[in-house]
Amino acid sequence: MPKVAIVMGSESDRPVAEEALPYLEYFGIEWEMQVMSAHRTPEAVQKFAREAKNQGIEVIIACAGLAAHLPGVIAAYTTLPVIGVPLAAGALNGLDALYSIVQMPAGVPVATMAIGKAGMRNAAIFAAQILGLNNPAVNHKFERFKKNNCRIP
Repeated sequence: MPKVAIVMGSESDRPVAEEALPYLEYFGIEWEMQVMSAHRTPEAVQKFAREAKNQGIEVIIACAGLAAHLPGVIAAYTTLPVIGVPLAAGALNGLDALYSIVQMPAGVPVATMAIGKAGMRNAAIFAAQILGLNNPAVNHKFERFKKNNCRIP
């Protein structure tokens, strides 16, 4: 069974992060969820990113607000695909997070989704699309999802 890690910068991000779960469960993708901060717990982020592949994780979804360095820091330490989800917070209501995640330097890509809940849902769907390339069961469910107007049947 393919596995996705969802990483959030703060426990307060959990309500948005949980938006991915119905989609991952529909596609038959195992998931784990962790809280770690690129700024407050940088060593934990580095250790997680370096060990994720050996833990069976195939795609990482990282969500963060404000400076939103979490997805980029994870991408710096892993060869796995990283999907970043900016979260609405602070005076700029997520635009700062969007710019932080989308403006990665060449060589350290992070797929960037929309701000907030829709972005988290799309991150789960995009993870399924990636995993479906090598997993016929996930691909079959993804095809059904598309035929059902991008809704979980």
